[in-house]
Amino acid sequence: MNKTLSPLVMGAAVALGAQAAAADDFPTDTVRIVVPFGAGTTTDLVTRQVGDGMSEVLGVPFAFENRAGAGGSVGTHEVVTAQPDGYTLSMGTVGTLAINVSIFEDLPYDPQTDVTPIAFVGYTPTLLVVSGESDYETVDDLVAAAQERGVTFASAGNGTSGHLAGELVRTRSGGDMVHAPFSSGAEGLTAVISQEVDFMFYHPVAALPYLEEGDLRALGVSGEGGSSVAPDVPPLAETFEGFDLIAWFMLAGPAGMDEEVARTLHEAALESLDSEAVRTHYETNGLEYEPMDYDELDDFIASEIELWGRIAEDAGAQLD
Repeated sequence: MNKTLSPLVMGAAVALGAQAAAADDFPTDTVRIVVPFGAGTTTDLVTRQVGDGMSEVLGVPFAFENRAGAGGSVGTHEVVTAQPDGYTLSMGTVGTLAINVSIFEDLPYDPQTDVTPIAFVGYTPTLLVVSGESDYETVDDLVAAAQERGVTFASAGNGTSGHLAGELVRTRSGGDMVHAPFSSGAEGLTAVISQEVDFMFYHPVAALPYLEEGDLRALGVSGEGGSSVAPDVPPLAETFEGFDLIAWFMLAGPAGMDEEVARTLHEAALESLDSEAVRTHYETNGLEYEPMDYDELDDFIASEIELWGRIAEDAGAQLD
């Protein structure tokens, strides 16, 4: 007996067929990556370096747009509410995909349900820096000042790894340290250099030029293993036992992306990361990379949310 498909069923079949065809052809147009922090930040530099490599691999242009604000939440929210077609992505960070869950009461997205993780693209320890003109020569000097008269510390915004690192130093030292969030890391570094604020945790890739010119001085490294580009700077674990914090970066898109599209982007990111240009950039700027399988990304985010939730609780981090 002949049966006629209903318009609804026919429509669904056509839509699925179109989606499969689009996935097979992807990409055919410009891919846009939203950077949820300002121009010149480490996230910005990593995004452009990896994205340029992906553009070469996939043969389509990549465009980069900075959408800073609220610890990266503004730019991230823009991406998670976009069409999940693979043409609008975000460079997620430890802040936007893990820390913000514990810092913001009204976070406008859920990293575990509103995001498609695509590729882990690297990590870095952060440097505790002060002005090159300051009197602080060691972490002990900074702690003594905090205990005697109080100090201030900058960050690239609430919920960033620099915010949490500063709060953790505050609780570990018992000193008076007041958080001063800025809209970008570059603004925070400028405030440190001018001694508007006393110190800041930031990534080597952005701080190195100022260190080389003597505008900044590094007193400690947040990772227990130190920094390859600042080997003479002692790990903070030498002052605060067990202090070991790193910042990481992960390419992501909206929830609901076709898995074939996401895996195409994943493989392109891996090829970009394996290129000589990106490897050289990472080595020069203290960035590290360890491959992570596509199927491991969801569990990694979940574990990081749990880890940084404990750190935020221990540090008593609050919105300013």
